Amino acid sequence: MKVKLFTVAMGMTLTATALSASAQKAYNEGVMTISTSMQGQPVEAKSYFRADSAKMEFSAGPANIGILTDAKASYMAILVDVAVASIKKAAIASPAEIEEAMSKLPVLTFTPGTETKVISGFNCKKVVAKDTKTGKTYDIWVTNDISVPSTGIAKYYANAGGVPIQYSAFQDGRTTDVTVKSIVEQKLPAGTFGIPSDFEKITMDDLKALGGGGN
Repeated sequence: MKVKLFTVAMGMTLTATALSASAQKAYNEGVMTISTSMQGQPVEAKSYFRADSAKMEFSAGPANIGILTDAKASYMAILVDVAVASIKKAAIASPAEIEEAMSKLPVLTFTPGTETKVISGFNCKKVVAKDTKTGKTYDIWVTNDISVPSTGIAKYYANAGGVPIQYSAFQDGRTTDVTVKSIVEQKLPAGTFGIPSDFEKITMDDLKALGGGGN
């Protein structure tokens, strides 16, 4: 189990801003299914959202990982459940650790294009995102078919002009391709955004040690 497996997911969930321009359908609470890759391996993640909270879940080998965040980007916890090793840990980030992680995120400007295509059933338009820190550009595809709450989209795409459906996620100088496969509106069970009572609360440094130093 390697801590770097978490970095892409953290980049997708750290903080968010509502996007609702010309929306036809508003998703207020539900589940977004995302396909991406981590360390070269395909990963399907589930992103649970409501107005004040979000939780991303995915598997990394024998570990089931959950990342909890809030709409204000003031809270983040990483839940690690490895049944075969009887490990249930919840690493809670300090305010300084959250601030440091956010400082590493890109600052993007956006140039709308004219190309359009349908991705996962959503009508999308191409937007070119430019990172003002590095000068690098990225092609992203956004839709105005829907809106999601502030917890559903990463902060760096706040001004993209729509909800990103196919895009690059960023964390610690790395990027990975992400595609939203589906979004389902549903009432989520109580406790979805909490830490289960049988999880031991630890620090992020403890988590790095658990993962072999984060290498």
